[in-house]
Amino acid sequence: MPAVSADLSKRLVPDELWELVLPLLPSFAARPQGGGTAPRDERAVFTAVVYVLTSGCAWRHLPPTFGTSSATAHRRFTVWTGVGLWRRLHRAVLDELGARGEVDWTSAIVDAAAVRAKRGSLTGPNPVDRGKKGSKLHVLSDAQGVPLAVAVSGANLHDSLALKPLILGIPAVRSRRGPRRRRPVKLRADKAYFSAEHLSWLRERGLVARIARPGIESGERLGRHRWKIERSIAWLFGYRRLTIRYERKGSYFLAFLGLAAALTCYKKLAKLAT
Repeated sequence: MPAVSADLSKRLVPDELWELVLPLLPSFAARPQGGGTAPRDERAVFTAVVYVLTSGCAWRHLPPTFGTSSATAHRRFTVWTGVGLWRRLHRAVLDELGARGEVDWTSAIVDAAAVRAKRGSLTGPNPVDRGKKGSKLHVLSDAQGVPLAVAVSGANLHDSLALKPLILGIPAVRSRRGPRRRRPVKLRADKAYFSAEHLSWLRERGLVARIARPGIESGERLGRHRWKIERSIAWLFGYRRLTIRYERKGSYFLAFLGLAAALTCYKKLAKLAT
């Protein structure tokens, strides 16, 4: 492999990240009747997947210098998606952050952003884009914008309908000391998420709601907190495969979003080591 490509591979998947990924990969099992092919270098394949996410290129345009074919990379991506690798990797990186006290549980912030979609499930007419087909990315972060939970829906789904699934999707994260934690102190959101039912539901779970009330409070009041989730979404959109959805299956687009969330968290973890 050329030196330039080797350097790129190291930047995409540093050794420390690969150490987190490797234990999560499904093991290869030979077929009882014999035959079958052992996986190629899994790090090369994983790096190729990260490259597709980062660059936004089509699978068929994957450079051969990664040492794996586009068909192999896509096939492994579908297998890894099926076994929930991206969600488990996201949690593994959050665990490392949590063990260092770098997950801020003083509040969680929620927001959403829509992207155009060419086709597939989990799409719908975007009411703010002249009804063109699209998908919506839902993100819940900690108080500093570290993504804790993500989801995908059709662009026509009201933001508020993703609130409960996002909160229930917060993983139990390791703490510097004491038991794992998955509940923030407060929940911050704009008026799109306001309802009496939501306030009651949050109260039952011991969460203090800081949600703008329609006609009473401006969403701008959340400005000193809201920019953090907006920055988090901007980080995710830095992975170009997320800016326009090409995947036919909604689960594949969610897989890319989950991997982007894991890599976003890993970047913060890497900064702690410098």
